[in-house]
Formats: sequence, structure tokens, C-alpha cells
Amino acid sequence: MLTSAVTIIAAEENVNPLVPALPDLVWGTLAFVIVLAFFWWKVLPSMNAALDARRDAIEGGIQRADEAQARATAALEEYTAKLAEARGEAGLIRDNARADGARIIAEAKEAAQAEAARVTASAQAQIDAERQSTLVSLRNEVGTLALDLAGGVIGESLSEDRRAQSVVDRFLAELEESETAAAGTGRQAQGPSA
Repeated sequence: MLTSAVTIIAAEENVNPLVPALPDLVWGTLAFVIVLAFFWWKVLPSMNAALDARRDAIEGGIQRADEAQARATAALEEYTAKLAEARGEAGLIRDNARADGARIIAEAKEAAQAEAARVTASAQAQIDAERQSTLVSLRNEVGTLALDLAGGVIGESLSEDRRAQSVVDRFLAELEESETAAAGTGRQAQGPSA
């Protein structure tokens, strides 16, 4: 029913429902122009400024990222070069340390050999001195014993006699020569077998 009433009223007036009335059209157009002007002078510049700022920030960020990337690449190359240089220096230091170690070892061996030779020579000299001292002491004792023995056999004291002393010295010298000859023969016999 309601639809039939609307159709009847509409048919009587001959008004098209899609076309607005003239006062509505004027006021609607005026309101649209005011809103459009407001947007054109106030909102649109603010939006453009915000969009421009956003674009600048993005472009600046990209530029800063490119610069940071370039700096990082340069730093990496510098680090790699310094690392290679440090490895080279470490190799040189290691080689120098090895050379120094070899030199120190050689010097220590030389010093030890020299010290061993000195100690051996000192010990040999001491042995020779003690042997000589022992021989002199032994000679004096043997001479004294021989003179006492000869004096006991003869019945007189021969300790004051120079002639008796020379006889004892000659006897001991002959004894030493025979010992030296026996030692030389013993060494010759040991030499080929060794």
C-alpha cells in the first residue's frame, strides 16, 4: 500500500526523483565548493608537506644506508689489510724468535763446551799436580825407607849421605821409566783392539 501511494503522488507531480530541486542543488554546490576550497588551501598542503617529508626521510635513509654500506665496506677492506699485515708481522716475529732461539742454543752449547773444556783442563791440571805431589812425597818416603832399610842392613845411618840419596833418586827414575814403558806398551796393545 505504501508503494502505491508514493507512485500516485509521484505521478501527479511529474517530478523525477533522481534530479534534485534547484535550492538543494545550489546549496549542495556551494557547500561542495567551500569544502573543496578548505581542502585545497589547508588540508592538501599539509598532506603534501607530510608526504614530502616522508619521501625525504625515505630518500635520506636510503642515502645514509648507502653511505653506511660504503663505510662498512671500506672498514672491512682496511681490517682485512691490517689483518694481513699483522699476520705478516707475526710471521716475521716468529721467524726472528726461531733464529734468536737457535742462536741462543748455539751460544749456550759453545759456552757449555768451553766451560767443559775449562773444567776438564782444570781437573787434569789438578790431577797432574796431585800426581806430581804424590810422586814427590812417595819418592821421599821410598827414599827414606830405602835408606833406613839399607842402614839397618849395614848397621849405619845413611840418611845424611848424599851419595845414598843419589842412588835412591836413580833407582826411582829407572822405576818410573820402566812404568812409563809398560804403560805405553799396554796402550799400544789396547789401541788396535779398541
